[in-house]
Amino acid sequence: MTSVLVADDQALLRGSFRTLIDKDPGLVTVGEAENGEEAIELARRHRPDVVLMDIRMPVLDGVEATRRICAELASKVLVLTMFDLDKYVFAALRAGASGFLLKDTPPAELLAAIRVVAGGDALLAPSVTRRLIEEFGRTPELPRPTLTGVTEREVDVLRLVGRGLSNAEIAGRLYLGVGTVKTHVSHLLAKLAARDRAQLVVAAYESGLITPNAGSS
Repeated sequence: MTSVLVADDQALLRGSFRTLIDKDPGLVTVGEAENGEEAIELARRHRPDVVLMDIRMPVLDGVEATRRICAELASKVLVLTMFDLDKYVFAALRAGASGFLLKDTPPAELLAAIRVVAGGDALLAPSVTRRLIEEFGRTPELPRPTLTGVTEREVDVLRLVGRGLSNAEIAGRLYLGVGTVKTHVSHLLAKLAARDRAQLVVAAYESGLITPNAGSS
């Protein structure tokens, strides 16, 4: 059973998400938070598999709540936003979120997204994520990461991860086996101290490996 914590300052939305989640036989809601501080407190208490995190909340926003939860717990954070080019979404990805969804995402897609993130994968719609990072990723608040210790082949893989390609697509592009690509991705996660694939996308841009508005060829 996958446990979910819902954090949103609108009671009606929280209730709707809870009803939807609890109707799914493989998911269960373990708590509701109306602000970032409460989200952190409940995450510590219940240690949910996934936190559905609203970005703009009172007391403490979703970005800082995401940063603290990801630094302390193994819970995955799935960010909810009204706008696909919300600058705070990129900040949340940098803080450790495993992906993001628009609040008007169809119910079936929301439930599928929770399962994807709970399973350890990043939820990144390549086209939207690329636009988001290109829009806000060139003025990072933190020092840009270096790729020290990353091999030439791993750099090739990271570049394609940053462009939103799947492991199978990367394998085809680089003429590698899918298993080999997975191994390279695992090495990149370890070397770059990244929680998941979403963090690799951020690292690819922030390190300068990919530049905004560059072609995807």
